Amino acid sequence: MRKLILHIPHSGTKIPIKEGFILNDQIIQDEILKLTDWHTEDLYNSPECEKIVFEYSRIFCDPERYADDSKESMAKVGMGVLYNKADDGRTLRLISSDLRERILNEFYFKHHSMLSRAVKYQLQTYRKALILDCHSFPNTPLKRSVHKTIPRPDINIGTDNFHTPQKLIDISVEYFTERNFTIGINYPFNGTIVPMKYYNKNPKVESIMLEINRKLYLKERSNEKSEQYNITKLAVQEYINLLRNKL
Repeated sequence: MRKLILHIPHSGTKIPIKEGFILNDQIIQDEILKLTDWHTEDLYNSPECEKIVFEYSRIFCDPERYADDSKESMAKVGMGVLYNKADDGRTLRLISSDLRERILNEFYFKHHSMLSRAVKYQLQTYRKALILDCHSFPNTPLKRSVHKTIPRPDINIGTDNFHTPQKLIDISVEYFTERNFTIGINYPFNGTIVPMKYYNKNPKVESIMLEINRKLYLKERSNEKSEQYNITKLAVQEYINLLRNKL
């Protein structure tokens, strides 16, 4: 039985460098409340897996974006690797070239090096590596969300044409369907993370994204756990065990 790599990129709330931010602290905290994948470090926790967690807020640095804004579609709405717009469109931060370079070098690339090392170890040990990209998403689309169609599904499964085998998709769909969850495939968000060193190069590196609708475990418009939290967590934990046992 091989270990899973649990990539948890959006659970952090820290802003280690406040240089460049021009909106007040309350607005920044409001953005963090809306954009954080709350409690995913607990929902997806498994002692049998290796966790790669980004402990900083995504509004400070988003490790799931391309470092090059010209390759990143979300950069067009101010939510590239370094966010410069709030959800309502106001300028959140002014980013100089020096500040950008410093943040990418000290935080973004270090995080991706950790993920790459974890994948390399799995390949050396098991001849395969499997990443579960661990997320949640709001039931009500954000103002700057590309996909605004509602209602949103309970579960979103993100895939990659090269790195997500059909068997992995089928197992995931069957598992959540049997438990009466509604499912979106690459909706409302698509894709799944793979280190650039292996991206579109090594099919032995497999990856799938799981996103949990926050209505399943949080009280509305808050980061407080709801009465359904433990039920949702159990479903996620059993899914993780299924992947470990089946693949």
